[in-house]
Amino acid sequence: MPTTNPELDRYIRNLSSNEDPLLAELEAESNMRVVQPQMVSGHVQGLFLQMLTRMIAPRKVLEIGTFTGYATLCFAAGLPDDGVVDTVEIEEELEGIQSEFFARSPYGYKIRRHTGSALEIVPTLGECYDLVFLDGDKREYPDYYKMLMDNGLIRSGSYILADNILWYGKVTAENIKSSDLQTRGIVEFNRMVHDDPRVENVIIPLRDGINLIRVL
Repeated sequence: MPTTNPELDRYIRNLSSNEDPLLAELEAESNMRVVQPQMVSGHVQGLFLQMLTRMIAPRKVLEIGTFTGYATLCFAAGLPDDGVVDTVEIEEELEGIQSEFFARSPYGYKIRRHTGSALEIVPTLGECYDLVFLDGDKREYPDYYKMLMDNGLIRSGSYILADNILWYGKVTAENIKSSDLQTRGIVEFNRMVHDDPRVENVIIPLRDGINLIRVL
């Protein structure tokens, strides 16, 4: 979600590092070929994810919610040569565009793609992750968090990034409809993280918000 000031958005994009041409093409293709193309991470957030990956220097990254693969490629670009991204997407129809752009990227060899429910797939992978990016079903954010924290899938010093954590500002509503399960899931997740003594966190208002969490 951009700021409410288009000129400021242009200023931010223009004075950030240039977007990789393949990623720019992927975003354009996403706008033409998929529903809800606004879900693509995009230029500025992609640069943030790539730079943060280089700063943290993980070997193993888990991404829940691949969509068309923009963020996946940003993580792969930030990883060392022996790094791996396990990315899980429940929608089978997105495999075509993912495969196309992963194959064309010089970092595609670092990506292992999985199709299905993250809650079912991730525990079977047998990995402990240094960095996790949550961008799947917002209703399941609390379940993702419990899965990660209670099953040895992350360790002390691991980081979790949860995307869309402000959910278009709906999280501040006084009365959230019982039928609005996505907003309720995010609100529960944010409170769960805040109240968990095993972690420290900060919410960053980049696009639709990222909850940056470090496991103590």
